[in-house]
Amino acid sequence: MNQLTGTVLSGSNNVFEVESVSDDDGSSFIRSCTLKSKRLKSDQRYYNPLAPGDIVEIEVNEIEDKKGQITNLLPRKNSFVRWNVKGRAPQLLAANLDYIILVTTPEEPDFRPRFIDRELAQAEYQGIEPVILVNKCDLPGAQTPDFMNRLSIWEELGYKVMRISAKTGEGMVEFAGLIQNKLSALVGQSGVGKSSLVNVLDDTVVLKTGSLSKKYGKGSHTTTKGTLMHIKLNESLTGGIHGPVASIIDTPGVRRFVLHDITADNLALYFREMAPLVGKCAFGMSCTHSTESGCKIQEAVYSGVISEERFDSWKRICEELKTGSWTD
Repeated sequence: MNQLTGTVLSGSNNVFEVESVSDDDGSSFIRSCTLKSKRLKSDQRYYNPLAPGDIVEIEVNEIEDKKGQITNLLPRKNSFVRWNVKGRAPQLLAANLDYIILVTTPEEPDFRPRFIDRELAQAEYQGIEPVILVNKCDLPGAQTPDFMNRLSIWEELGYKVMRISAKTGEGMVEFAGLIQNKLSALVGQSGVGKSSLVNVLDDTVVLKTGSLSKKYGKGSHTTTKGTLMHIKLNESLTGGIHGPVASIIDTPGVRRFVLHDITADNLALYFREMAPLVGKCAFGMSCTHSTESGCKIQEAVYSGVISEERFDSWKRICEELKTGSWTD
């Protein structure tokens, strides 16, 4: 039996496209693979057993070379997960990432800073470097004081914030340089332009893009499943150099990003400005950071060390975690 190691590109209904690379000439071959057994050793907790970016071992079908069976999942460097409300289980979005690219917009669809704050907390928990990618910066909403202030808050916390426009090309050269020779996943709500970004990065890739609902101002799900693509960056974005590539996982748009494995009690650990103060309050780890005297986090808010906007976001997300009722 011919055994190989490969990378999961996409999958649905427990059928996965797995790419293996030849040791001889570096050429790649994609096979349609199923799980050899009903469960992999580490998939008991997940809505989906594998995600784009996973490294697996496969047995090649002796009769049909284009098919195979997945026999083992190799240890993940990391994974990005959200809670799938409908499936009532954690859902793997991507694995083994260099960057998680959190795509947002100033408008069309509306800017949702708490959506980003949830994603940032999940990235901190998973140990993945996040990048906040603001698409559609050509729109008027990008110049409003409230929007610019929120971006500056994230930048002051040390998060990389990139302002770009897939429509005008603004910032695309810098973005291409960031993701070159890296594996990144694009995550964000429907309509923020993830597929449009991929089309601009490599004009030989044509991904379906959607328009916003006129009634609700929300995007439609044009990407139905996560897919890992190896794209050749346009020479116009690489200073005329031919050949640079990037690996991108385009994930389906989500209307609600619900945290996984993070509770209201430990959420402050994944707000990087609050984490150093956790446990230092007068009431120690039992402090709720709401009304107690001697709360170091509240003192930091009053003194301006922690922004009121982020503290309010933390309180709202805590309430969502306690009640299980998620809004925007």
